[in-house]
Amino acid sequence: MRVCLASTSPARLMLLRQAGIEPLTRAPQVDEDAVIAAIEAHEGRTLSPQEHVLLLARRKAADVAATLSAEEPDFDGIVIGGDSMFELDGEILGKPYEPDVATARWRAMRGKTGLLHSGHSVFRLAPGAEPNEAHAVAEASVTFAADVTDVEIDAYVASGEPLQVAGAFTVDSLGGAFIERVEGDPSTVVGMSLSTLRRLAGELGVGWTDLWTRPQGS
Repeated sequence: MRVCLASTSPARLMLLRQAGIEPLTRAPQVDEDAVIAAIEAHEGRTLSPQEHVLLLARRKAADVAATLSAEEPDFDGIVIGGDSMFELDGEILGKPYEPDVATARWRAMRGKTGLLHSGHSVFRLAPGAEPNEAHAVAEASVTFAADVTDVEIDAYVASGEPLQVAGAFTVDSLGGAFIERVEGDPSTVVGMSLSTLRRLAGELGVGWTDLWTRPQGS
């Protein structure tokens, strides 16, 4: 049973590899800002964080699934798409990109708890069969240490790590020392909830262990 990750995220790829899965990777051709803007304009409202991440996860997975079906009609397996965003004090915090933005964000996050929203979409592809899809949103709360110093924040921002990640933090790398608590599936904060992916695969008739390319511990 093959797996294709509809993402070029190093964190999501690492997560699947740690779970015993070596996936193909394909970059979805989805203009995320345009997709969200079009839906919000059509519906005349702002999407909730849960709707936002689920919509983009489904669009990404659908795009790669369609391309893969056309290019490899004998593909037998699943396509996984995901999207994440971080919410703190009712504000959505995306990737900061700029050091001064990341610095200000970390000074504001100290001692607070935010919520990571992660959308998941799984497509089941099989030769000669119509694609089937299952989707869900997983959430995990993240509490930041209150005693993180300005010197530590400056050093973390200077590392470059927080500039390209939602919320300006990681839990599985340099940022992990500044996080006191995660409530929910920890892998959600890394990029995708493995327990959610397992459940969605099961809904599509795919056993999680059938996706392993190597057993754990090998």
